[in-house]
Amino acid sequence: MTTARGITGHGALAGLALPGLGGLSEDQVRGRCCVWGADERLTAETAVDLGPRTTHRAGYPVTWYPRGCHAHVHRAALRALHEHAPYCEQCVDDASGCPTGVALRRLMREHREARPA
Repeated sequence: MTTARGITGHGALAGLALPGLGGLSEDQVRGRCCVWGADERLTAETAVDLGPRTTHRAGYPVTWYPRGCHAHVHRAALRALHEHAPYCEQCVDDASGCPTGVALRRLMREHREARPA
């Protein structure tokens, strides 16, 4: 599992924790479905590119390109912030001064679930 420690700016997406590759369906690995929601088909409008990831299978490096939906990206960023902030002295003192915390909060805002009018 990838962690969100020390991520900033555009690296926030690439730093989000993902499920293990072994537990994902082929559609999730190929980016046709949300990496966090096995039955959630993605389109060009609903997909969020999470950046290339490299892992090892049978002793060889394998690069894959996971994608998620906006709602799950929002939740993953919130989870990462909750894991990061309590152990970050800067977040405890002044959250606006921590690049990782700022990046995660920005990611949450950008992928906020739409609220009914």
